[in-house]
Amino acid sequence: MAQARSVAEALDARLAAAEALGGSGWSRDARSAALSRLRRMGMPARRDEYWRFTDPERLVRPDPGSADLLGDDVRMAFSSTDCTRLVFVDGAFRPDLSDRPAAEHLEILPLQEAMSADIHWASALYGRLEAAGHDPVARPLAALNTALAKDGFVLRATGRVPKPVCLTYLRERDDADATVHVVAGILEGGALTLLENGPGAARMNIVMEVDVAKGAVFNHVRVQGRDHQRLTAAHVFARLAASSHMKSFTMTSNGALTRNETVVDMTGDGARATVAGAVVGDGEFLHDDTVFVTHGAEGCESRQVFKKVLRNGAKGVFQGKILVKEGAQKTDGYQISQGLLLDEDSQFMAKPELEIYADDVACSHGSTCGALDPDALFYLMARGIPRDEAESMLVLAFLAEAVEEIEDAELADDVRGRLEEWIVRHRR
Repeated sequence: MAQARSVAEALDARLAAAEALGGSGWSRDARSAALSRLRRMGMPARRDEYWRFTDPERLVRPDPGSADLLGDDVRMAFSSTDCTRLVFVDGAFRPDLSDRPAAEHLEILPLQEAMSADIHWASALYGRLEAAGHDPVARPLAALNTALAKDGFVLRATGRVPKPVCLTYLRERDDADATVHVVAGILEGGALTLLENGPGAARMNIVMEVDVAKGAVFNHVRVQGRDHQRLTAAHVFARLAASSHMKSFTMTSNGALTRNETVVDMTGDGARATVAGAVVGDGEFLHDDTVFVTHGAEGCESRQVFKKVLRNGAKGVFQGKILVKEGAQKTDGYQISQGLLLDEDSQFMAKPELEIYADDVACSHGSTCGALDPDALFYLMARGIPRDEAESMLVLAFLAEAVEEIEDAELADDVRGRLEEWIVRHRR
């Protein structure tokens, strides 16, 4: 009962904050609709089916708590990548630290400016994909974001954007509570690469809504790391039209609690989607990937590839579902989730699911959990490789399948380097 009262009080506090934002026109309507959804759903609680492995209390309470700040000497991901860099500090966009938000074949505008317009293309997407993503599983933290978000960006790719857009999340306050919302539309035949990195805030709630039109391409690479005590709830809602292609990859290291939810709806024939992640955690660390992929058309392909390396009591969670609707023939769905436990105190919990209503499909899922292969370790050490280095090589080899899902070789090398640095720092 005490926890139920706490959750209800948290919801009341968040709703009051959202209602105070006000707004006008389409943005006011979108926030109002999100508030209505949130009131119906309520905040997530441990008793909810898709939260039974992860206690959401720290993500829903009114006070985010604090997280120690790391120094500026920590190397940021994608620091050498040629990109359009947009910087947020404690969840607020900082144009003085950012590149000019302009690129060939790209329309880009801060969220606040888009919301102040009476008519804007983003009104057809903001909150719409998030709302659709609640069927059949409620995602109240995403609705909360739609209701509360004051900062973010709307991006529209009208052709093939020549270089990535990088959203960099910095921190100045140890108690920052950030809410960021991104809307991306990739028009027919267009292509966009979107990068995300940085510590963000003591607690951060991010929603990304992506509409990928016919024949368009969306690549997404996200690095979550640095701060050991941060709390993160990140959501991607993607809708894929015919012959479109999406790849989303996340690397996570550090952080006390991370919940990444990805919802992909393939609505056009021949769409392809990949969702992948490489996770390394040590000590007080809980990482939850919850993925829901819907095949709603013929000839679509999907891949889910998740690898988690855990030590010193760290916990990893994977909840992944492939739904094949009636009529979605010639579906090809693949899902693999694996945990590598470097000690007996760590845990990996998985809930893979297939729900199929078509008969001409090829769907598979697998989940394994175990320790380093002693035979492989012996083989390397017998050839003169020190034990620490041999273990590091095996860990990197374990993570390789997930990293290979990154489309861009330069970005993949950046991620591999960061994973190797983390492994070296955390050797026994």
